[in-house]
Amino acid sequence: MSEVFTGSFTQQEPIPESGIEAAIAVMRHGRLHRYNTAPGETAEAALLEQEFATLVGAKYCLAVASGGYALATALRAVGVKPDQPVLSNAFTLAPVPGAIAAVGAVPVFVEVTESLTIDLDDLAAKADKARVLLLSHMRGHICDMDRLMSICDAAGITVIEDCAHTMGAAWNGTPSGRHGTVGCYSCQTYKHVNSGEGGFLVTDDEAVAARAIMLSGSYMLYGRHAAGPPPEAYESIRYETPNISGRMDNLRAAILRPQLADLPAQCTRWNARYRRLEKGLSGTPGLTIVDRPAAESIVGSSFQFLLLDWAAEAVREVVSRCAARGVELKWFGAAEPVAFTSRYDSWRYVESDAMPATDRVLAGLLDMRVPLTFSLEDCALIARIIRAEVGAVFQAQSSPGV
Repeated sequence: MSEVFTGSFTQQEPIPESGIEAAIAVMRHGRLHRYNTAPGETAEAALLEQEFATLVGAKYCLAVASGGYALATALRAVGVKPDQPVLSNAFTLAPVPGAIAAVGAVPVFVEVTESLTIDLDDLAAKADKARVLLLSHMRGHICDMDRLMSICDAAGITVIEDCAHTMGAAWNGTPSGRHGTVGCYSCQTYKHVNSGEGGFLVTDDEAVAARAIMLSGSYMLYGRHAAGPPPEAYESIRYETPNISGRMDNLRAAILRPQLADLPAQCTRWNARYRRLEKGLSGTPGLTIVDRPAAESIVGSSFQFLLLDWAAEAVREVVSRCAARGVELKWFGAAEPVAFTSRYDSWRYVESDAMPATDRVLAGLLDMRVPLTFSLEDCALIARIIRAEVGAVFQAQSSPGV
């Protein structure tokens, strides 16, 4: 009888007991707003910012309401204006071009490679088209950041990193989010720390940090940001920067602080699951495993593979057959967006040139979440199911007369 997986691809682990206790303490005293503190008290949000800045080695950190808010705030803080072009990956999730559009700017897409990272040759060719790159480390895949920064520095391009899927990851030992001027992170439920919604913005640039804090709705309480720049950084900025409120509250900060402390151990657990899937699928006929360079320290919270140059109907059949056995695969090649699988040609508020290399990759790209509620044995079972169903469809495609 065929094996069936019965677990959930959307069930996360519970919040740690220490986070639950901290959240209850906040609810008991009632001071949820980050600037509502008792005499001598440092807000949970301010403590969280200090701890995250230390974790990634940044001078300044701002905790905000969502990762998408962090992206739009970063764009505004580096000076992006309406109608200004902003470079970004053609393969990303909707909040990335959405953040660009939210500030009135215009996304200019760059091709992606079979490694699911931005095509650095295409970036170099388009480097004269914009002064800002909003770089998405999509689904946790990090490109050659040394070469990317060389291209951008030579062209005078400011880099903002979308690290929604790479909190805890690194390139050549440098934490994700620390190569560019700004790093943005998400704390949404399916990311590496979970507060339902939430995010961080980090930078070493004093003026960018001051603008971001004012944008977030600090009023004139910027002095309560222990991970912010000194008071003199706000001298002119406080009069020139609009309040676009998007602060994180103390309740979410209290939930997150214990999770940050656990992040290295959690990353190790994710990677063990990722490698078990990778091992189980290695050598499957017709299936391409995405290359992970030695310089990339990954966090394997999701898994992708490619069925390159397969007919669309065959890919759909793999998805259907796996679903019948309990394995949920998301396909980025469908004609219409489904759940989070929208792509550059789905975002009709953006005019885009044809992206043939990206189209080929997305046509064969399958993706799945890897929650830590999966055991290593679960991952081995999932790999066996995918291997069997891909193999069956591949063999049928390859058979004479089919």
